[in-house]
Amino acid sequence: MIASENYAPIAVLQANSSVVCNKYSEGYIGRRYYGGNKYIDEIEGLCKKRALKLYGLDEKIWDVNVQPLSGSTANLAVYMGIVGKNGRIMGMDLSSGGHLSHGYRIKRRKITASSMFFRSKSYKIDEEGKIDYGDIERKYKKHRPDLVICGASAYSLDIEYKRIREIIGEDTYMMADISHVSGLIASGLLKNPFEVVDIVTTTTHKILRGPRAAMIFYRRSKMVKKERVDMKSKIDSGVFPGLNGGPHNQKIAALGVALKLANSVDYKSYGEEVIRNAKILADYLEEKGCKIVGGRTENHLILFTYPGIRGAELEKVCDLANISINKNCIKSDKSPMNPTGIRIGTPAITTRGLNREDVLYVGELLMRAIKITLNLKERALGKDIDYLMTNDLEINKLKKDVVDFIYKFPIPCFNFRF
Repeated sequence: MIASENYAPIAVLQANSSVVCNKYSEGYIGRRYYGGNKYIDEIEGLCKKRALKLYGLDEKIWDVNVQPLSGSTANLAVYMGIVGKNGRIMGMDLSSGGHLSHGYRIKRRKITASSMFFRSKSYKIDEEGKIDYGDIERKYKKHRPDLVICGASAYSLDIEYKRIREIIGEDTYMMADISHVSGLIASGLLKNPFEVVDIVTTTTHKILRGPRAAMIFYRRSKMVKKERVDMKSKIDSGVFPGLNGGPHNQKIAALGVALKLANSVDYKSYGEEVIRNAKILADYLEEKGCKIVGGRTENHLILFTYPGIRGAELEKVCDLANISINKNCIKSDKSPMNPTGIRIGTPAITTRGLNREDVLYVGELLMRAIKITLNLKERALGKDIDYLMTNDLEINKLKKDVVDFIYKFPIPCFNFRF
């Protein structure tokens, strides 16, 4: 149920453990620092072509770097290449649903590379749980960032990319981190950031069902304050030699497989089912007393709270019952390790074939976990609640019901034909 997790097809896993893992290939296609890279060049070139095709991008205007090892390093490579050390960036605050790599810091404490090496400012959501576009405008005018980041890791609504572009104008770089929703955007199910942004980053192992890696899409050039900027040179050098050594060729090969699978009618149907399941589950939880942050979901993700429990408490009970969820900050929280919120998602359970009735039963299982958590807190009264959890008969019964239920939905093999 973790929103950022999924199941990669067998074909992706096979490519990810293939012989190309053994090859060093520092550099780029046709410009390697090692010999013997003819076939690596072909694999990387095919992967790039499939990435651009999936999002309907003109290769004369856009290019893509498929060498980043993770989403965080992809974002850092952009910052290094585009704004440089001590450059100004602005992204969504962690407690509002943003990501650590978007410049997060705790007041004046700089705890991530994106805040240590760059001057960062964060914008927030409003009281209804929606992006506060007025806050973006106010902080943009005061902070004057070189780069504005949109995108989130715990935000259930679509993003108004065009509205952000109108606020910041054309002379400021704009980047969308679409790691959580990249497949939904590719399938035309959410707003398209490529229409207005200069850079798009995404991980590849979430809803795209690829290997654990990342991509950076970028316009080849951009006019900034009447000067033509060579974006390709800046971003590619930010990846290598800026952050990477040799790329992980097995991941690039596996990504090429995942991108082909994602560019299909079956995959769009999957995305539609992911959103449908998320809405069904959100409505059920709200009906049972949960508060949905943002009021609803428009994508794959649900961020919610329940009176009387914290995210870490429910996460621990669910772990013992074989349900994987994660605690998550909401706007009012002070500590990422002891937040109020709970984040769940439907990509993985949809991959396993759960439909409407199954998802409603999942909601029932989650509500049982919530009631167990509340009961344990009442019983604890100063006792060791962890001990009570590990010896609780209701948790053991819930675990059995979870295992019996999910056993009917084995992890699929994805025997696609190319």
